[in-house]
Amino acid sequence: MENWQAIMATVTFLGVILLLMTEWVHLTIAAFLGAMLLVFTNVMSLNEAIGYIGNSYPTLALFFGVMVLVRAFEPTKIFDYLATQIVISAKGQGKRLLLAIVAITTPICAILPNATTVMLLAPLIPPMAEEIGVDFVPLLILMVFVANSAGLLTVVGDPATYIVGEAVNVGFVEYLQRLSLGGVLAIITIVLMLPFLFPDIWRRRLGDLDHLPHPEINHPRVLTVGMIIVALVLLFFVIGEFMPVPVSPAAAALMGAALALLLAHQSKIDTVNNILRDVDWSTLLFFMCIFVLIGGLEKTGVISSLSAILGVLLGQNILLAALVLLFFVGIVSSVVPNIPLVVAMVPLLKQYVVNAGLAGPEILQTGFAGDLPPTVLPLFYAMMFGATLGGNGTLVGASSNIVAAGISEMHGRPIPFKLFLRYGPPVALMQLLAAAFYVVARFFVWQ
Repeated sequence: MENWQAIMATVTFLGVILLLMTEWVHLTIAAFLGAMLLVFTNVMSLNEAIGYIGNSYPTLALFFGVMVLVRAFEPTKIFDYLATQIVISAKGQGKRLLLAIVAITTPICAILPNATTVMLLAPLIPPMAEEIGVDFVPLLILMVFVANSAGLLTVVGDPATYIVGEAVNVGFVEYLQRLSLGGVLAIITIVLMLPFLFPDIWRRRLGDLDHLPHPEINHPRVLTVGMIIVALVLLFFVIGEFMPVPVSPAAAALMGAALALLLAHQSKIDTVNNILRDVDWSTLLFFMCIFVLIGGLEKTGVISSLSAILGVLLGQNILLAALVLLFFVGIVSSVVPNIPLVVAMVPLLKQYVVNAGLAGPEILQTGFAGDLPPTVLPLFYAMMFGATLGGNGTLVGASSNIVAAGISEMHGRPIPFKLFLRYGPPVALMQLLAAAFYVVARFFVWQ
């Protein structure tokens, strides 16, 4: 491939990353312009760009389905009710308030995109906190930490986990068996650090809670049917891959979205146009454009060149490579959004294991549906842990961080970058150490 095309693909990708880090331009606009720049400079054709998007359809389909599913039931006020329960369950104690945020956010973010969950729950925290005389900024920061960490509990809990899971063909149940305990350790790490991270709130006695507003759930019958739909989606997440005709998580999410739209329309709690209008199309377009940008690096040979360097540095020492990747990716993902980082690292790691003679070249084929050699899987798992947990390091490390910061600013309290640094780096470091322990123990000691 022409050298100028490789240079163009690299400069464009790095330029987009710089814009994402500095927030000079909205992240979707930056990625969209970068993808179109590759097309207009003939680094790739429009058909090739669409092909790279098509190859990543499971990720796009899963998150579109989940977004529609969540939005369809918003008129029931279930999320307002849950936010109120966070405060009520505190029973006058600050430490119970912190633990309640962990307890309610964790299961939701295990199955819904963490940024979406923060978008739904976070706006309800500031007015509740002000009612009981507590600073809401630390509560929002805690919610972000939990949301990012809980994404590791399931393969569909975070874009990074799903992208890696698709790349190495790890199913929902297999993920639970191999990797969910790592997510549990990440949550436990946060819980153990609560008295030291938020000492004032931990020791605080809260005011009278009787005067708090108690929102009621609207349309309880519709919500009941909706919960059945969600339960069926989760069931197919678990058993779909074992059925005679396999059903992927993406297909299950899309069917759930279709049923949710039908329920909302027939019950008249909302219109289809309103629901689809509120879908986070910006994030979906961002995903598409990132896949195109990584496709440009792959097509022009940049990925293979970087993997050769990786092979020289790491050789065939999988344990060393896994630990280096975990901490390196963790540090990078604290300043670079983890979605483009993971999308870039997956083909890079695949090329590395081929160059190192650890796997055959067939794993590089588009749509490869086989299993990677078990010996190389810890590399991908370590990279996934690093990318997800490293996002807790700084304010720009994950999309849910940005969402929470925007909501906080809307309520008159912007979250300064320096303030987030008071909490983020210690949490990220301790979680990365816990993840390193888990990876070594699970995949190298007690295999």
